[in-house]
Amino acid sequence: MKLGVRCQALAGRCFLRQQQSSSSTASKALSSATALQIAPETFNRTPLTQATRTRAATIVMAAAAGQSKGKVLISVSDKTGLDSLAKGLHDLGYEIVSTGGSAAVIEKAGIPVKRVEELTGFPEMLDGRVKTLHPGVHGGLLARRDLPAHLSAIGDHNISLIDILVVNLYPFRQTVTSANCTYESGVENIDIGGPAMIRAAAKNHASVTVVVDPSDYDALLEQLKSTPSAEEALATRKQMAWKAFQHTASYDATVAEWMWGQIGEGPAPELAVPMKLAQGLRYGENPHQNAAFYVDTSLAENDAGGVATSVQHHGKEMSYNNYLDADAAYSTCCDFADATCVIVKHTNPCGVASREDLLEAYRLAVIADPISAFGGIVAFNRSVDADLAREIREFRSPTDGETRMFYEIVIAPSYTPEGLEILKGKSKTLRILEAKARAPSGRSLRQVAGGWLQQGADNLTPDKIEFTCVSKAQPTPEQLADLKFAWLCVKHVKSNAITVAKNQKLLGMGSGQPNRVKSVQIALEKATAEVEGSVLASDAFFPFSWNDSVEIACQAGVGAIVHPGGSMRDQDAIDCCDKYGVVLMTTGVRHFKH
Repeated sequence: MKLGVRCQALAGRCFLRQQQSSSSTASKALSSATALQIAPETFNRTPLTQATRTRAATIVMAAAAGQSKGKVLISVSDKTGLDSLAKGLHDLGYEIVSTGGSAAVIEKAGIPVKRVEELTGFPEMLDGRVKTLHPGVHGGLLARRDLPAHLSAIGDHNISLIDILVVNLYPFRQTVTSANCTYESGVENIDIGGPAMIRAAAKNHASVTVVVDPSDYDALLEQLKSTPSAEEALATRKQMAWKAFQHTASYDATVAEWMWGQIGEGPAPELAVPMKLAQGLRYGENPHQNAAFYVDTSLAENDAGGVATSVQHHGKEMSYNNYLDADAAYSTCCDFADATCVIVKHTNPCGVASREDLLEAYRLAVIADPISAFGGIVAFNRSVDADLAREIREFRSPTDGETRMFYEIVIAPSYTPEGLEILKGKSKTLRILEAKARAPSGRSLRQVAGGWLQQGADNLTPDKIEFTCVSKAQPTPEQLADLKFAWLCVKHVKSNAITVAKNQKLLGMGSGQPNRVKSVQIALEKATAEVEGSVLASDAFFPFSWNDSVEIACQAGVGAIVHPGGSMRDQDAIDCCDKYGVVLMTTGVRHFKH
C-alpha cells in the first residue's frame, strides 16, 4: 500500500473525527480511509477551519482513487542498477519521475518515466544547476501526511506527494582527485539540488523513503513487495534517513577539505574527517573493549594504499591489534627502497633486513630476534614467490632448530599464484594480506581525551636528509649505508629508541625506555657478539656522553653512530667518539615516536 495514501487517509480520518455533522464529503472520505484500513488513534489534531478539513478529506478521496501506488523521484549520478530498480518499481505500480541522464537510462530500458519538468512545470536552467530546486519537488517531499493543513496547502498548489526518493550525488571526489582537475571543474561538481532533496526526504522519513546507495536497491524492492508492519516500515525509513544524512555529511566534509586545500594555509579552523565502517571487530586491545575498523575516505588519504585497503586472502578475521601491528610492519617496510623484510611485535620492529634476494632478507630478519619474531607480523615490500613462501612455511626457529615459526600475519604488495597457495598451507589461521604500497601521507591524526592532535606525517627517508660527519674518523661507504639503514629503522621504534645494525641487518633495538641509556644497553645486549664494527642510531640527541650512552656504545665495539645533534653537550659526544676512533654523524632531524 502506498505510504503517501496511508498518511493522507490518516489525515482525513483525523479530520473526520473532528466533524460535528455527517456531511457527504465526510462520508466519502471515511469510506476511502476505512478501505485503506488505517488506525487513526495517534493522529488527533487541534481544530482546523472547515475549509481546511474539507480540503484534506478531498485529498484522501483523490489519493484512494489514484491508480499508481505512489510517486518515486529518481536523480542519480551513479547509474549502477538503475534499470533494474526502475523496472521493479514500475512492476509494483509506482509512477516514476526523473531528471536528465537518469530519465534517459530509464527510457532506454523501455520503462515509462515522467521528466521532472512535468512535475514542476518549470524547465531545467543555468546549465542544469537548477532542476529540482522547486516547491513542486520540495513540497512533495516535506509535506507531513498527518497534518491536514499541509495536505490542503499542497493541494492548493497542485503539488504531488513524493513517497520514495532515490538520489546519489555528483562524483565530486573522483573529479577533484583526477589528473589536471581545475578549480572551476571542482566547483561545478559541487552538488546542490541532490543534497537538498536528500535532506528534505530524510527529515520527513515518517512518510518518505530515501535511498542514496545502489546497494540498497534490492532491499528496497523486497520490502515494497512484502507487507511489513507500520513499525517495521518506519524502522527501515529511519535507517535509510540516517544513511542519507551521513551521506551528505561525508560529501560536504570532502568539499570543505578540498576548498581549504585550495585557499587555506595551516590547520583548518574546523575539521571533519569522513570515515566508512569497514569491519566490526570482536574486541579491541583487550576482550572487554568494543572495537571497529573504519576506512578514512578523506582526500588526504586518497589512494594511500596500506593496510586499510588491503585484501585478505586467507586466515582468521583481523583483530584490532592485528591492524595496528600490520600497519606498523608494512609502513616500516614501505619506507625502504631495497628489497626488505620487516618483522614486528607489538608495533615495534624486532627484525629488519635488506638484500637483493628477498628470501635471504627474510632469513636474516628472523635471526635478529627469533624469540620476538615468533607470533609476529612479517612484511615484505616485494612480491612473495613460491620459494619465499616455502621458506616461510617450513622455516624452523633458530632457538631450537625444530619448532616451525608461527606468525599472525604475512603482508606483501603481491603474491605469485603458486606462492599464495603454498603460504595458505602453513596454517588455517595465518592471515595473508595483499596491500598496495603505502604512499606518503599528508597528515597524522591522534586522539587525546576530548580532542585530536594533527601533525604532518613523518615521511622523511635517508635520501631527503643530509648526513654530516662531525668526528675525526670518516665513515666508509659500507658504514654510511648501514647508518642510513639504522636511521630508517629507528624512525619506526617507540621512543626512546636505539637501533644497532650491520650489513643492512637489524641486530638489536631498545624501545620505549624512559631514559636513553637504558635503550642503548638493551639494543647492545640484543646485538650480542655482532656488535663489533656495527653502527648505532638514536631517534634523538644524546644529552650525556661520558659514562653514558655514547661511551657505552663506543666501549661495546660500535664503529659508527648517528643522531640528530642539537644538544648543548654535542661537543662531549664528538670528543668521546674521537677518543675511541668512532664515526659520529648528525642529521638535524629528530624521530620521536610516542
